[in-house]
Amino acid sequence: MKITALETFSDAPRWLFLAVRTDEGVTGWGEPVVEGRSATVATAVEELSDYLIGQDPFRIEDHWQVLTKGGFYRGGPILSSAVAGIDQALWDIKGKALGVPVHELLGGPVRDRMRTYSWIAGDEPNRVAEHARERMEQGFDAVKMNIGGRFRALESKAELERLVDRVAAVRGEIGDEADIAIDFHGRVSPALAREACRLLEPLHLLFVEEPVVPELTADFRRICDSTTVPIATGERLYSRWDYRELLGSGIAVAQPDLSHAGGISEVRRIAAMAEAYGVALAPHCPLGPIAFAASLQIDFATPNALIQETSLGIHYNTEGGPDLLDYLVDPSVFDFADSHVARPTGPGLGINVDEGAVRRAAELGQRWRNPINVQVGAGGAAIRPGACAPSGGSLREAVRMLAALGS
Repeated sequence: MKITALETFSDAPRWLFLAVRTDEGVTGWGEPVVEGRSATVATAVEELSDYLIGQDPFRIEDHWQVLTKGGFYRGGPILSSAVAGIDQALWDIKGKALGVPVHELLGGPVRDRMRTYSWIAGDEPNRVAEHARERMEQGFDAVKMNIGGRFRALESKAELERLVDRVAAVRGEIGDEADIAIDFHGRVSPALAREACRLLEPLHLLFVEEPVVPELTADFRRICDSTTVPIATGERLYSRWDYRELLGSGIAVAQPDLSHAGGISEVRRIAAMAEAYGVALAPHCPLGPIAFAASLQIDFATPNALIQETSLGIHYNTEGGPDLLDYLVDPSVFDFADSHVARPTGPGLGINVDEGAVRRAAELGQRWRNPINVQVGAGGAAIRPGACAPSGGSLREAVRMLAALGS
């Protein structure tokens, strides 16, 4: 079997899909994307295809080593995400060709169902509580919410109380049996992270995610030492080398992203490293169905996997656009029951991608853009004049607003 072609599809809401073709008619699917930079990653995939076309797709580890180490420049989100999607697709091909799920190729399953959590939106206590109740009614028993909007390097007592009130409203609505996680998105300073976590301790969170930006990884030990709240991080780390110093800092949960951190091959290794430090795995995945399927394959073969993020109904997938299951031939493979997903038994990644739907969506394309963030000080207030821009117009407007702010 030989690789004959690599084809990418930029699809709404903010996803990039990859089909790797072979001369025996087996197609593998991957999801190589950096949110807001899908065209850039697609170009990286195209550049890497020069090496891959004509190669044996079964030599996954050999290809991973060449793609990540064969050039002078290594790492970073663009290259690592391109490799991640290719790696997912190669595992999909191998599993399909052998007629087994990828988790069987990784040593076999260690569980038969995987716990998941879903997002809730809103900044006001009544809104987050209402949305949390909706998630409970949908069958989830764990939710994740944003910390809030803009923060200064050090905050007032009133702002900290508003943060705690939002979380307390969710706890009051869903009770003590369900779990709450909070994503800080790296929006606060190390000092504010320590203070906020201390105040949140009585609410018994599942974890606080990414309290500070990855540039401040050296501060995680101080943050972890200052609180009993479990600390999670890692979505913006792209290799086991990035995790090497972090794992001994006291974090409770490692969150590599299967579409950013080198794919199934590298996240498997990161999970094994984390296990040696008593750190659980919770793959980051606010993305599409292929990334979610790849994450589940890791979850079912990884003993220290804790919980799996899902983008079902996330705020990026709104206004009547596509959601997590809309590009699948049979979405029932991801049926959520009691906040869990059953172990997939289909070959490869365990999903059948609806290529017709993918192609039709790619004709329209997408130009999703991240909000523009300007960090003031060491992880201080985030000025967010830009919205998630569907086109270049609002992005340019945000740049003009930033220029005005700086003048």
